[in-house]
Amino acid sequence: MLIVQNIRLSRVLLDTWKVDVIMIISCTVAYFIREYLIAYHFEISAIIPTVLGTAIAFFIGFNNNQAYDRWWEARKIWGAIVNDSRSLARNLINYVDDEEAAKRMVARHISFVYALKAALRDTVDEIYTKYLTEHDKNEVESHNNVHNAILNIQAMELQKLYKENKIDGFKFMEINEMLVKLTDSMGACERIKNTIFPTTYSYLTKVFIWLFVVTFTLVISQDMGVFSIFMGWLIGFVFVSTQINGMRLVNPFYINASGLPLNSISRTIEINLLQMMNETDIPEPVKPINDEYIL
Repeated sequence: MLIVQNIRLSRVLLDTWKVDVIMIISCTVAYFIREYLIAYHFEISAIIPTVLGTAIAFFIGFNNNQAYDRWWEARKIWGAIVNDSRSLARNLINYVDDEEAAKRMVARHISFVYALKAALRDTVDEIYTKYLTEHDKNEVESHNNVHNAILNIQAMELQKLYKENKIDGFKFMEINEMLVKLTDSMGACERIKNTIFPTTYSYLTKVFIWLFVVTFTLVISQDMGVFSIFMGWLIGFVFVSTQINGMRLVNPFYINASGLPLNSISRTIEINLLQMMNETDIPEPVKPINDEYIL
């Protein structure tokens, strides 16, 4: 997630340079076609790029709004996970009459957070095994959905504590409700990750931008000559950079500068819960990369 107020132009150019090269080539070809073929026969009406520009504005606006909605929903979900994690740990530490079991469940929850993060990012992150017992590790190895398996182990141990009268019925229900909330958050994250953004919108937006750049260059070359190549690229750059930056939010869990800082959020939960257990081996918070963004 970007943490700076202003984005460096070099970063924008780094993200768009391939498209920029294609646009420059397209503008150059369009200029020579008009100069040596079309100019001798007819003039191109300015209404064509005008209509295309309007269509592009609608498509980019829709794409970016929907992409931001996905990103913001994911951020709210992980905000809820942070709050529910603290509440769960507080309830376990203060309500369960078995200190060792309570700490074991809190540590297991840290494992759940890291397992969920790894699954959402499609990465191989074995840090979650750090907070699991050998029995838990063997249990989750047989499951494709590791984070769900961890929650299931939590529920089984909670039931065991209740049967052993180490927690009363009301507190049992309250802690179980926290596990239900975490399951809801987990499912919401999986829904966002597994729901593909409509490819037709992003594809048509790219096609319309390319058509717009070409027709715009054809029209203004009638007055600006060779300088129309630069102007065609410049106007196209505005549309392309806006569209690319918006579409980077479509997959909020991916590892990029615009994605959610899941590393930082997970580490924050880990630090908070370890401190609640009065542990001394506390990891450092995740630091920003180049003071520009945080993962």
